[in-house]
Amino acid sequence: MESTVFDLMKVSPAVQANLRNMGIRKPMPVQQRAIPALLNGRDVLARAQTGTGKTLAYLVPLAQKVDPARNYVQGLVLTPTRELAQQVHEVLKEVAAGLGLKTLAVTGGRDFETQKRKLQGNAQILIGTPGRLLAHIANSGIDLSHVSYFVLDEADRMLDMGFIHDIRRILPLLPEKRQTLFFSATMPDDIVKLANTMLRKPAHVTVTPPASVVETIRQSVLFAEKAEKRTLLASLLRERPESSVLVFSRTKHGADRIARILTKAGIEGRAIHGDKSQGARERAMNDFRSGACRV
Repeated sequence: MESTVFDLMKVSPAVQANLRNMGIRKPMPVQQRAIPALLNGRDVLARAQTGTGKTLAYLVPLAQKVDPARNYVQGLVLTPTRELAQQVHEVLKEVAAGLGLKTLAVTGGRDFETQKRKLQGNAQILIGTPGRLLAHIANSGIDLSHVSYFVLDEADRMLDMGFIHDIRRILPLLPEKRQTLFFSATMPDDIVKLANTMLRKPAHVTVTPPASVVETIRQSVLFAEKAEKRTLLASLLRERPESSVLVFSRTKHGADRIARILTKAGIEGRAIHGDKSQGARERAMNDFRSGACRV
C-alpha cells in the first residue's frame, strides 16, 4: 500500500490522506529520519538545505501534536523572511486540512491591526518572522507560555540577517519543557553554540540535496562591457524562451531598471526587493510561478 512507510512512521491516517491529496506518496530522507523522532517527543538538530523536504519534516508532526480543543498557542515556527513564512503557512494549511486547527502567519508587510484581531481568535499555530512576532508580543498580548513545539527554520540565515538578538528575546518567553526543532543548511560555530542552548539530547539528522550543483547546473562566465550588458542579457534570454530565469542585481534600483528593460524588449520581467510593498512582492512571485512572467 502507498501509506505503508508513513504507517511505520506513525503518521496519522488523517494527515496521510492530506499528504496524498498534495501528491506525496512517499517520504523523503529527511522526513524518514526526522518525523519518527519528533513524534516520539525528541528534539531534532537537522542539517538540511532547501529542496530536501525539510518543511514537511516538521509540519507533519506539528499537525498531529497540536490539540484543536486547546485555544492557545501550542506551535511556533520562526523563519527568516516573510515569503518563507507565508510559504510554510500555505503548506501547513494543506497538511492540517480538516483537523480543526487555527493557524496564522505573523509577518511584516501585513496590516498589524488585522493580525492583532486574528490573534485574539485563539490561534494555535503561529508561523512568523522574529521582528513582527516581537511587535505582537509587545502590543497584542501573545502568550507563548504554552508552546510545546518550537521550530527555528533556516537558522544560519537568521544569524546572517541579524536576528540572533530577536531570537534570544523570544526564547525566555517559551516554556523550558518543550520540543525544539533546529534546521540549518550549514553548521558554523555560532549556529552550534545557539543549538546547544536550545536543544536537549537531540536526534541528529543530516541530509544532502538530491543532486549536487555540479550535476544539475552548467556554470559559465561571459565578459561584457557595461554598455553591452542589456543587449547580451536579452539575447541570452531569447535563446531559451521556454525557461524561467532568476536575474540578480547589485542594487534595488538596478533590479527595477533590468525589469523595465526586459519588459520593453518583449520579455516579461518583475523586480522583487525590500523596497517593494508586500503586495507587489507577492504579485511578482505569483506571476513568476504561473508563468505570467518568466524573469
